[in-house]
Parts: sequence; structure tokens; C-alpha cells
Amino acid sequence: MLNNNDISNLKVGFIGLGYAGFPMACLFSRKYKVVGFDLSESRIAELKQKFDHCGDVNSHDIGEMMQRGSEFTSSLEDLRQCNFYVIVVPTPVDKNFRPDVSYIKAASREVGSILSKGDIVVFESTVYPGATEEICVPAIEAASGLKYNVDFFAGYSPERINPGDRLHTPDNVVKVTSGSTPEVAAFIDRVYASILGEGMTWQAPSIRVAEAAKIVENTQRDVNIAFMNEVAQIMNAFGIDFNEVLEAMNTKWNALGFRPGLVGGHCIGVDPYYLIEFASRKGIAAGLMSMARGINNSMPGYVTEQIIQSLASHTDADPAGAKILLLGFTFKENCPDIRNTRVIDIYRLLARYTTHVEIYDPLADASQAENLYGVKVCTRCEELKEHAYDVMALCVAHDEFRDFDFSRYGAGRAVVYDVKGCLPQQTCGDGRIDVVKM
Repeated sequence: MLNNNDISNLKVGFIGLGYAGFPMACLFSRKYKVVGFDLSESRIAELKQKFDHCGDVNSHDIGEMMQRGSEFTSSLEDLRQCNFYVIVVPTPVDKNFRPDVSYIKAASREVGSILSKGDIVVFESTVYPGATEEICVPAIEAASGLKYNVDFFAGYSPERINPGDRLHTPDNVVKVTSGSTPEVAAFIDRVYASILGEGMTWQAPSIRVAEAAKIVENTQRDVNIAFMNEVAQIMNAFGIDFNEVLEAMNTKWNALGFRPGLVGGHCIGVDPYYLIEFASRKGIAAGLMSMARGINNSMPGYVTEQIIQSLASHTDADPAGAKILLLGFTFKENCPDIRNTRVIDIYRLLARYTTHVEIYDPLADASQAENLYGVKVCTRCEELKEHAYDVMALCVAHDEFRDFDFSRYGAGRAVVYDVKGCLPQQTCGDGRIDVVKM
């Protein structure tokens, strides 16, 4: 194994510098020489300019990384100097919600092509239990000609990055670790503990346990949010304010604090499918998880119906010509990530009723929205029409929207539909604009 368990000589190669990979690369750079690799040349260029469009690492910290000798590259050859590799690439699902492991398999081949004897490869991408040793390791062996657990070793440490979260940052979240042999597992745990501190790692007994922990923790959240979404619909049908129900319920010591809403992104909206697929191999239907996915996937349709109903009951506008403003386009609050956003579903459904649907999100990248989804996203208030919108739907609870001047942009008689139930009733208290909460 690597240098007789000496962690002082580590040179760490990070494969994937996105939302999950780059914050960890930055953390590793505080102690080790880091070479960050990404296929996107534009991503490498922006990092060299000390800019992170994801918004999780500031220019000062990127500058310090570079001063400590860290490099950013899109050339695999620059990684050959490394001896400890961390792979953090996307593991999405395809159009049929089946796990797509093509990215992590390709990354494994790429690392295999430059691997040396004694090197360690740690995977952080979400996978189903067994994928590291069934898919990734064989790809490394084929590309390197090296033998697993003889010439090179592997580990798995699930990423726990929460984009936009300024409280639960990579340096204060417990990291699960694992390795392909007991000795390697202990070594990998020591490496992560060296950057996180004592008591901030949890060594799993096997790679499969660590892999399972990742998809189970996110699937648990998906199921709980689905329950809240279902109950919200029931309460709304009976005219009961579910936000008031939540406020009362959460006074109990064991309330979990989940809220209804749209479930998108690259974790909760994706990871359960890896567990569902894994269960199917043993003939287990995973009915609860599948139903939860169905409920959460149906929420854009439900929200669209509620917006149309709000038009009829709170405004004088004809739905066919109504002007609607969607506030927020990213997949979650206070985060610029638009991958797998469910707001696009609401937009497309509303477009069946009216051609006057606009999107405003000051955190989103307008060009990225155009490229990924073919829609225009306004990122400045100056792009909006004053006193024009019949419905303003708050889809994403960015902090910036708490001070949004709804009266300035609402039509003569308008409604604010609050998907997240985060606005106080007096937000539009001039009597001209009603607030409807999901």
C-alpha cells in the first residue's frame, strides 16, 4: 500500500470539480498538494480566474489553493504525479429513471490509464451498493493492467455536499469512509480525519455499507417530503392551512421538520432510483419508495393546477391570456444549481394555458437555462414588467424573494401563490394582492 501508511506524502488528484467535487478539493488543499481535473475546459478556465460559478468557494479561498500549489487542469497527464485519487462525477438517471453509471465508469477508465502501483482510488459519487467493486474497479483494472488489492486499492466515501448551505459545510459534516481492505480502510479514514479533525469521520465496515448509507439517507428524505406533499394536498382540499398545521405539529420534540415542496436536484430527486433498481435485483418492488417518487414527481402538475385555480378565484384574468411570473428556477433555495429543476415542468404545463409565462431568478445562469431547457430566465428586476402579472408564483424560497416588491409587479387584482409557504400574509397587505399558500 501507499508509502507504508505515510499520509504526509500524499498528492491528491480530484476528478470532477463540480458542486460536490470542488469544495472537497478545496478542503484537501489545506493539507495536501491537489491537482483538480475536469473535462470542461470552461470550468478549468474560470477556476484559474479564481471564480466558482457554483458559489460555494469564494475567490479568496481559490487563490489560497493556488498559492499552496494546487493546480486545475483538463489534461489527464497532469494527474500522473498523484497517488491518491478522489472521483466525484455525476451519477444521474436516464429518461426511464434507470441509473446511468456511464460517467463514473469513464472516470474509472481515465484514472486507470495513469494509475501506478500502490495508488488508492476513492469514490464519492452516489452509486448502488456494490457498484464500486462491480463496475469501477474492473474498469480501472482493464485500463491499468494492475490487480485490485494487490497493485492498487479502492475506497468509498459518500459526498455530503449541500449546495447553498452555509451552515453544513464540508469542514463540519461527518464523513463516512471505507476501504477495500481493513488496512486501506484505516488509511483512508486517517486521510479524511487529517483534514476534518478528530471525531469527524465514521469508518464503515465495508464499501457496500458506505454506498448503501448514501442512497438510504437521501431516499429517507424523499419519502418524508412525499408524505408532506400528500398531506398538504389533503389539507388544501379541506381548506385547512397546512402551514399552520406544521407550526403546531413542530412543537413536539420528535417532529422531523420536513416541509412540502418541489423535489429536484441531483440527490433527493435521483438517488432513490438507485435504491429502487438495486432492490429489483432481488425481486423487491420497493413500493413505498416508488410511490414517494411518484408523489414528488406529480407536484409540478399539482402546483400548476393550484395556480390556475388561484387565477379563477382571486383575479379577473382569463387563464388563456393570463400573465404569470414564476419566481425561482434553481432546484433549491439560495443555490444557483438548475440541474433537474422541477420549475421547468411548471413552466411547460402553464404554457399550455397561456403564452405569457416568465421566469425570474437572480441566482440562476440565464445562458445555462437557455442551453439546458430552451427557456429565458430573467436575472434582474429591470427585465420584469411593472404592474403586469396576474399570478406571481414563488417556486423557490431564495432569501432575496422575502423582500420582493409584489405590489410593484402585480396587476390590478393579482395573487401570489406561495409554494413553500414562507411568505408572511402581510407581504402583500395592500388589499390588492392575495397570498395563497400551498
